[in-house]
Amino acid sequence: MLTANYDILGLRAGDRILDLGCGFGRHAYEAARRGAHVIALDAGEDEVNGVAGTFAAMVEAGELSPETTRVGVVQGDALHLPFVDGSFDRVVCSEVLEHIPDDLGAMRELARVLRPGGTMAITIPRFGPELVNWALSDEYHMVPGGHVRIYRRRVIEGRLTSTGLTVTGHHYAHGLHSPYWWLKCLVGTTNDSHWAVKLYHRLLVWDIMKGPKTTRYAEKVLSPLMGKSLIIYLRKPENS
Repeated sequence: MLTANYDILGLRAGDRILDLGCGFGRHAYEAARRGAHVIALDAGEDEVNGVAGTFAAMVEAGELSPETTRVGVVQGDALHLPFVDGSFDRVVCSEVLEHIPDDLGAMRELARVLRPGGTMAITIPRFGPELVNWALSDEYHMVPGGHVRIYRRRVIEGRLTSTGLTVTGHHYAHGLHSPYWWLKCLVGTTNDSHWAVKLYHRLLVWDIMKGPKTTRYAEKVLSPLMGKSLIIYLRKPENS
């Protein structure tokens, strides 16, 4: 389940794309399936090893061809990206900046490695649903590596444009996920055995796996109202 929309981002086969803060690879895998050349970067060793293993399995299964699609995995620091200026046509940074104290430093690095004319998608927790999570549970964010801020859209857009990027649009996603996290914050964020959490999680998995019309319609209606994620699209000017 993607948060960024690759059609809006303009991803095409042959594009070079960086997935910064790749986690366990959902955006990286889809980019590779679309024929892009992918670098997936994360600070976590487990995440990096997991993505590398999945890429290898995709090649072995014939889902990816090393002759036409190049993929790589890097363990690295968002504040010191190991790439030369303008290395990528597209950049995705999903649910990462809210974890980084020096978020502006990370934004400058993202802008640096994007080529002039390239596009970027930044996703973060949306202000309203995130504020509810913080109000319901300190455990939700006061953990090592947890969220250090809640963004208003105008604030993060201002920081991003200060790096020389231009905002081209935004939307919201994952309307069904906000109530799930409110529920987890109420019963304990690590209490996955609670009957209501288990039932709601089953619904989300069913939605992801089957994509039924009922939940797809609910997602379409709820996302603009209370989608858990805000997605911002940007472009680097050609003369940068």
